Amino acid sequence: MSVRAFAVLLLTLAAAPVVTGAKGVDADAPMVAEGTLQPLFAPWDDIEKSIIGMLDGARRQILVQAYLLTNKKISAALIAAHRRGVDVKVLVDGDQLERVDSSTAPRLASAGIPVWIETKYQNAHNKVIVVDAETSHATVMTGSFNFTWTAQHKNAENLLVARNNPKLAARYARNWERHRNEASRYKK
Repeated sequence: MSVRAFAVLLLTLAAAPVVTGAKGVDADAPMVAEGTLQPLFAPWDDIEKSIIGMLDGARRQILVQAYLLTNKKISAALIAAHRRGVDVKVLVDGDQLERVDSSTAPRLASAGIPVWIETKYQNAHNKVIVVDAETSHATVMTGSFNFTWTAQHKNAENLLVARNNPKLAARYARNWERHRNEASRYKK
């Protein structure tokens, strides 16, 4: 494809209307990549350390969607962020919360972090952290990596960190909110 044809294609895509999904929720058109992407792979890369670094750098908000959340260091970083005034909110899979005694959701809730339980789906299998979605340095972390010690030390996992992409972070934040609206608040 020639450069000119490619430019025409990009302009056509940019002018394309937003498609409305079957349930009336706007589905964003593909977006132009912004910021940086950092692929990480466990056990070779220290994904746990990267997540904690992103949480430590949060200034306004952290949204977590977790299928399984047992990692004590990640949970400690969430609590530390909450204590320094960051708006931390967590969604967890209801089935995993019931099955796994080592879930840190009760610890987070006891620290004052709002936690919601997703039960609408067979598996609330999202593994996402959105940091400071409404800022120019917005970050999204997503991949196969469960927020567990095992994911870092025993599994083959991946995490993609998308930094400085407010549009992407806003889309993930809207999805987080949609899930929160379907979830029930965790009661200590």
